[in-house]
Amino acid sequence: MTAAVLEGVGLTMVAGIMSGNCMLPSKFARRWKWEHLWFVFSVVSLVILPWALALLLVDHLFTAYRGLAAAAFVTPLAFGAGWGVAQILFGISVRKLGLGIAYAIIVGLGAVLGTLIPLFFGPPIDISHATLLKILAGIVVMVVGVALTAVGGKKRERSDQDEIRDERGYIAAILLAILCGVMAPMLNFAFAFGQPLAQQAVRVGNSPVHAAYAVWPIALLGGFVPNVAYSVFLWRGKSWHIFQHDRAEVIWPSLMAVLWMGAFALYGMSAVLLGTFGVSVGWGLFQSFMIITATVSGILTAEWKRASRSATILLALGLVCLLLATLLLSMAGH
Repeated sequence: MTAAVLEGVGLTMVAGIMSGNCMLPSKFARRWKWEHLWFVFSVVSLVILPWALALLLVDHLFTAYRGLAAAAFVTPLAFGAGWGVAQILFGISVRKLGLGIAYAIIVGLGAVLGTLIPLFFGPPIDISHATLLKILAGIVVMVVGVALTAVGGKKRERSDQDEIRDERGYIAAILLAILCGVMAPMLNFAFAFGQPLAQQAVRVGNSPVHAAYAVWPIALLGGFVPNVAYSVFLWRGKSWHIFQHDRAEVIWPSLMAVLWMGAFALYGMSAVLLGTFGVSVGWGLFQSFMIITATVSGILTAEWKRASRSATILLALGLVCLLLATLLLSMAGH
């Protein structure tokens, strides 16, 4: 492995740790409800931070943007909007199916599609048979790891209310989760197919690593609209007054936003350092590290304290598979 690849894997690991913990601050909120937290989180993470980072790190940002046709902005905007809808569907799927099943379907599909589509449908790249096998093997092992972890989580949290007795409702919920899984990796598609923005930023004098930040303001702007619209819909005009009280609670969604946007900013840098397969291998690594982190955080916060032996064994096997997938994908990136 080259030094650049090792650095890219390291940055992806940090990004996964940040993303895997980005929802933890919400546990400290007292009066604000989910929709209030999510509104502030969306504004900070999808508008304020990406623009601040781009303006700070990309020289001549608007010169780069002006040098592109409008069509160059449409693809990342559209994929970003699709990802924004997936964010909403994820919450609905978890409520209908429970975290275990929803997580297995959505994260599994998102990891596979987010890795393979940029690889096969992005700009043409020269890939050896051995490298392709490593990537495919890494994806298969990762999906197995996600499934084992999710089933273990389902066993841990099983309760009567998790059971869906209406068969039609269950099938509809599964289809909704599949749709969410298909749309969830669209943020990676926005980054992968928004590379003309980064390439133009390089042309006006930026390094490839810094130029990656030119993509995020456009891609995330597409996701901002559905996320904020859904939050406002949940308010239904009845809870604006919450923002006038306990204003200190704004720190929690803001911290969530810093962790989340920081994770994707580092992922964008790692995708450059990982080279030709950065937006494919990098996405798979990012997903693996994120799941491992979220699971370990759950263990450290005593979520698994009362888990059954079978649930604990499934969790351990799932983590082993995710670590093996990380090794395979890292080998493919060299």
